Amino acid sequence: MAKKEVTSKKAATAASKVLRSNTSSKTAKSAAGSALSQTKAPSKETRTKAGTAASKTLRTKTSSKSAKTSAGSALTQRPNKKK
Repeated sequence: MAKKEVTSKKAATAASKVLRSNTSSKTAKSAAGSALSQTKAPSKETRTKAGTAASKTLRTKTSSKSAKTSAGSALTQRPNKKK
């Protein structure tokens, strides 16, 4: 079941900045794209591949603040793990 969350304006702006950047990594852009696609779509959720990219972006010390903001947004919209 999808979480009823959407990407905030601040996170969407950060995601857009990451996608336009020439220096952003492929994983950061994947996470940013996922976050940006969920701006006004509460029924969408982050898939496994994008979630992994977002997690990697957050763990990387060289990731920009914008990349980490958009990655965090993408991760909050992942479905809950099944127990």
